[in-house]
Amino acid sequence: MKKFLISLGILASLQIVSAQNISSKKWADLFSYNNVLAIKEDNGKIVAATENGIFYYTISTGEITKLSKANGLHEVKISAFDYNPQTKIGLIGYQNGSLDVITPQGVTYVVDIPIATGYNGSKRINHISITGDRAVVSVGYGVSIFDLKKKEFGDSAFFVTGGVYQASNEATIKDNKVFSVTNTGLKTHELNTTFPVFSTWSTELPGNFTHIDSENVVSFSSATASYIYNNGVSTPVSQTFGNVSDVVVNADNIVITDAARIYSYNTNGTFTGSVTVGETCNTATKVGSRIYAGTILSGLKSEDNIAYKPDGPYFNYAYKIRIFNENQLLVSSGARVNDFNEGLNNPRNPGFYYFTGTEWIYPSIFVASSTVFNVLDAIADPANPSEVMFTNYNTAPGYGIYKMKYNSGSKDFDFVKRYDLDATGPYHRRPVGFTYDDQNNLFATIAYSGLTAALSFYDKATDNFIVKELGLLSSGVQQPLFSNDLLWLPLPRSNNFLVYDTKKTSNFSDDTQYLLGESNGLPSGSPGSLSVAVDKSGDAWIGNFTGLRILSNAVTEVKNNPTLEPIVIEQGNLAEELFRDSQVLQIEVDGGNQKWVSIDGGGVYYLSASGEQVLKRFTKENSPLPTNTVTDIKVDKKTGKVYFVTYDGIVTYQGDVADVTSNFGNVLVYPNPVVYSQFKGNVTIKGLAEKTNIRITDAAGNIVHSAISRNGYYEWNLNNQKGKRVASGIYFVLMTNEDASDKATAKIAVVN
Repeated sequence: MKKFLISLGILASLQIVSAQNISSKKWADLFSYNNVLAIKEDNGKIVAATENGIFYYTISTGEITKLSKANGLHEVKISAFDYNPQTKIGLIGYQNGSLDVITPQGVTYVVDIPIATGYNGSKRINHISITGDRAVVSVGYGVSIFDLKKKEFGDSAFFVTGGVYQASNEATIKDNKVFSVTNTGLKTHELNTTFPVFSTWSTELPGNFTHIDSENVVSFSSATASYIYNNGVSTPVSQTFGNVSDVVVNADNIVITDAARIYSYNTNGTFTGSVTVGETCNTATKVGSRIYAGTILSGLKSEDNIAYKPDGPYFNYAYKIRIFNENQLLVSSGARVNDFNEGLNNPRNPGFYYFTGTEWIYPSIFVASSTVFNVLDAIADPANPSEVMFTNYNTAPGYGIYKMKYNSGSKDFDFVKRYDLDATGPYHRRPVGFTYDDQNNLFATIAYSGLTAALSFYDKATDNFIVKELGLLSSGVQQPLFSNDLLWLPLPRSNNFLVYDTKKTSNFSDDTQYLLGESNGLPSGSPGSLSVAVDKSGDAWIGNFTGLRILSNAVTEVKNNPTLEPIVIEQGNLAEELFRDSQVLQIEVDGGNQKWVSIDGGGVYYLSASGEQVLKRFTKENSPLPTNTVTDIKVDKKTGKVYFVTYDGIVTYQGDVADVTSNFGNVLVYPNPVVYSQFKGNVTIKGLAEKTNIRITDAAGNIVHSAISRNGYYEWNLNNQKGKRVASGIYFVLMTNEDASDKATAKIAVVN
């Protein structure tokens, strides 16, 4: 059993949540900015709110910038937004009930909305409307007033009658009066001492109303009709609508977004025209004489059908990612439901997304298709990267493996062929994941081949998949891994793990398989295994539903009925198994042999090569991660960039470790110079060899610090050998690799 001592100080410090500073220049998002929920105009610049962020489009220059959890916001899943162009202050509401205040000085996180006593419904913020320095926030229990200067809530009106709460769908402030549309009517109340008492509110017009806005006038709507409110009278406009999705009131016009068209009126209700942008929109506004629409699938669109948005995937749904051919990406969006791969019917049919290295491409086969797609994996042929295979794991017509060909001219994928794997029905032989071996042979794992899992081999000669059932095994199987001439197969529906030897032939008859179970040390009573990685030392790290196991010298020992071991940590003379009773979703090894490990609901841990230290821990509370369930992690070994994949979107982290060898890479020191008033952390030296001897001297040649790095990078806390911070000055870093065959030097300027 391996015993390691986890650094408790590091682990504890990494669990502290700092809501004011969870992003840095190391983070970036790969979010979709297609679904525009709300838009505002500010002196020729349009501010657009989407599911996971805000973007700014300057009309005159075409410049587009974005703001997300990777560079300032504190949450994802935006549900409401408004912005005051006079004060330059915006307010973002999220589905979980929290808010962000955006000012020219930065972003402030407001923890939560005030909750009515006894209210246990949704905390989702339905709508925000700013008037001056006040905003009215609509939620499931009624409305709350928010002071934008003080950044705090004032009075709340709880729409409760007989213990039953009524939601405010939307609300606005006009002439010191709050107007709220609800499912039972247009409600109003002056902002005075009786405002919180719902029984004192007036019902101006009974009905089921959904949208409202105001500036010079108040306009509100139901699904099929829109009204202008003036001096206690609600007058409908002449048009009948199909399904109103928003009402926006500007200084001299009213814009009503319907299911099919966008309609404009002047503020007395006179119709002035309509446009369409060819697709369904959430909202629209008029800038000058032009309509700009917030679409569901194409970002911001002008009335002449030109789209504006930051580049990104089509949707935020993401499950697995592959990096290939330098910086190209394939992202599959399939589902993991109830702890297992399931045939989830996502009505948006997301499929997969492709990043060419310069732009994101969405295959047209997934757009408005009648075929149900649940793509658990997509992979490019290493010898011909334009050829892509993907698995469609579902129980509807169209299941199987698909071959596609990227067409650079049309920027689309052409359908080539579907392989049904000789399935006898929709529940039979459902494909999960791929791997290529070192001879460019493609293998796919198959679930539900009768009562067993199966492995399939792509026979190029016949252009077909040959399926081999794997015997008395669980019907489930995860994405496979090829390493050291073996296939490593997690089995999620039985407490086993399978290692498969193809003998480097296409003939299944001479193959050997090694089945590991509880007798080999897998956690007892577990549903099964979920993930695997083989590190640079040849150890296999196996992620289970209830913990982590390591098989040392894996290629040799797996053939000898081995014993898998947990990592055991000692805390206060008590031994505890690392990640015990935790679902280990993904394990990734970086260029320095450190491990990234994602835990279902627990975020991501960055472990030292042996597992003896927690170097970092990222959660949604202390980092830009959209959620604490990260379904995939990949490290670009050339750059050190780490990709974290979740169902709420993808974020990247620029790690310090690129591909580490016995010699030095591009040695870089940062920050440099180190100015204490601006930076109080450690200085990082990256680009080191696998083992680096480090000596740091002052200008006179005196050694002030020495160390050995085994990670490909090193962090110096600027202390000398006596544990005290060094004086201001220039320091020289002298480095040699393990056998002194390669050397490197660097300078560090310190300003205290």
